[in-house]
Amino acid sequence: MSSKFTRYILIAMALGIVMGTVIYEYLPADRTGIASNVNLIAMLFLRLIKMIIAPLVFATLVGGIAHMGTGSKLGRIFAKTMGWFVSASFISLLLGLVMVNLLQPGANFPGTLPDKGQSTGLPVSAFSIEKFLTHLIPTSIADAMATNEILQIVVFAVFFAVAMGSMPERSKPMLQLIEDLGHIMLKVTGYVMLFAPLAVWAAITATVAKNGLLVLWKLVVFMGGFYLSLMILWAILVVVGFIVIGPRYKNLLRLIREPLMIAFSTASSEAAYPKTLEGLNKFGASSRISAFVLPLGYSFNLDGTMMYCTFASIFIAQTYHIEMSLGTQMAMLATLMITSKGVAGVPRASLVVIAATLSQFNIPEAGLLMIMGIDTFLDMGRSATNVIGNSLATAVVAKWEGELGPEHAAGPGDAVPPDAVPGDPVAA
Repeated sequence: MSSKFTRYILIAMALGIVMGTVIYEYLPADRTGIASNVNLIAMLFLRLIKMIIAPLVFATLVGGIAHMGTGSKLGRIFAKTMGWFVSASFISLLLGLVMVNLLQPGANFPGTLPDKGQSTGLPVSAFSIEKFLTHLIPTSIADAMATNEILQIVVFAVFFAVAMGSMPERSKPMLQLIEDLGHIMLKVTGYVMLFAPLAVWAAITATVAKNGLLVLWKLVVFMGGFYLSLMILWAILVVVGFIVIGPRYKNLLRLIREPLMIAFSTASSEAAYPKTLEGLNKFGASSRISAFVLPLGYSFNLDGTMMYCTFASIFIAQTYHIEMSLGTQMAMLATLMITSKGVAGVPRASLVVIAATLSQFNIPEAGLLMIMGIDTFLDMGRSATNVIGNSLATAVVAKWEGELGPEHAAGPGDAVPPDAVPGDPVAA
């Protein structure tokens, strides 16, 4: 099933590129309308994914934490997880900074620069530490689930699970109910994923039909430099994976191949969440670890997005011939370390982070207009990188906690074996 699914995704991507190009070249008057109609299929798939994310995260996370027992263990896992996230974010930001200075993609920019006073229309005011902290705590778990606020769901689930763990006898019926919900949601995930190839075809077709592949040539140096930097980041993540986990890490890379392609082709890390969770548990990572680390990673460990922030920010400064000393660039890196963690729930988060940071360093926010047209193509690489980074983080924390068991086979849509408890380490 796995190899067939991968093949279907690749075929869908190829068909999407061909059909999108045909529409763009031969139906110029209708391409916008056709792209909008075709994209509806991809949007419906993403809505199906959003439909299952909240109950899936809640059920697997509560089930996992409730089985952890003492609060000290939860605190230890949280500390290791956040330590990894901060380190990975710093390395990603630093790599973007180093690469953009080495490649200088904006030094001789051939295009016309947007007027410095031109507005991007991005909600730059959406970020502030105060707003982030207040956004962190849900006013209602029903509202958090309705709006798919993963971080808020995580906060509530932690409190709920710790409370359940403190009263094991009384909470047994509730825990059984939640674990059953987790298994049911994983089965629903299997059904939803049957539509993934169709959604991939629609997403690629709509993107190419609307923009054409020629739009990439206008910023080919920038895009080439960014994807080269992503490849180096991937290499770093793979090397670290082999160092920490050992030779079996190559099996994890094989298991996350499907979510990787889903994230790349739909430009959505969220779309890959269920398949990533399934791959990690097939790899042998305890479901209690993956259910805890993976949702947190979607807010705090977006490696591809981190690297893009420094790369794009300095690129814009280069196009406007704004000299930035090493000290200023390091200050920007430190600023991005903070601002990038404070936009949970903000649409087009990476662009908002960059816009907010540019204004603090007197770099024209309008420079973002140059790259907004190709942002979808860039987001494809960012999303795929985020999947690799979060998968590695989960596997490493599981390894550190001694909860990385043998690999096992699972049926379609089963992130844990049918006879396992979603919170217990997988048995051989």
